[in-house]
Amino acid sequence: MTKTAVITGSTSGIGLAIAKAFAKTGANIVLNGFGAADEIRMVTDEVAGLGAGAVLHHPADMTKPAEIADLMATAAARFGGTDILVNNAGVQFVEKIEDFPVEQWDRIIAINLSSSFHTIRAAVPAMKEKGWGRIVNIASAHGLVASPFKSAYVAAKHGIMGLTKTVALEVAENGITVNSICPGYVLTPLVEKQIPDQARTRGITEEQVINDVMLKGQPTKKFITVEQVASLALYLASNDAAQITGTHVSMDGGWTAQ
Repeated sequence: MTKTAVITGSTSGIGLAIAKAFAKTGANIVLNGFGAADEIRMVTDEVAGLGAGAVLHHPADMTKPAEIADLMATAAARFGGTDILVNNAGVQFVEKIEDFPVEQWDRIIAINLSSSFHTIRAAVPAMKEKGWGRIVNIASAHGLVASPFKSAYVAAKHGIMGLTKTVALEVAENGITVNSICPGYVLTPLVEKQIPDQARTRGITEEQVINDVMLKGQPTKKFITVEQVASLALYLASNDAAQITGTHVSMDGGWTAQ
């Protein structure tokens, strides 16, 4: 039976790579994210061309529970539910705690943490009925360790780890697994945008941000690729990974081994 994968924040970066990976398996894909209409059409057509499954895009804003509910309802109406849920949507803001804007805190917690609660809550009943489901939350090395100037992001990613464990325990007897992936620095548009922000905040050059800040903690001294993260998501959604649940898999070039 054709599986249906819902991937939040999947019009670029890690989410798009994950969508492409699942499309190649023949799964139906529900893309989500912002972008100009022609860009969205291009991405949707590209993903659709990779496999036999149907592909649709839903523009739900991950700060708005009603829109998230509509995203999940659309997947249910079109495909009969969500078999594989990948919570990937994320944003970042870098600032000292005393200057951290309240609206940025609220936005980051909503998108990086609360949205996953809303999608999981909606997806689990149908997964329980089918006796099969896979939930993969894209956390971060920052779900395990902290860095300065990222209070909201680090708090949200630590929260995702707790959510992952709790839901995994609740659904452990229902054929549903719930896991987190904890990447280190992945070269995505989100990370590229951080480089000048970090340079400004720290008063250093962009090259120094890359070598002395971002990759300083990754012993391999290399960025993780979006394709590597997608491959891990694919494995966690496989039947071979049926006994991996309630945990995290680090993909951080050795960062958290230190």
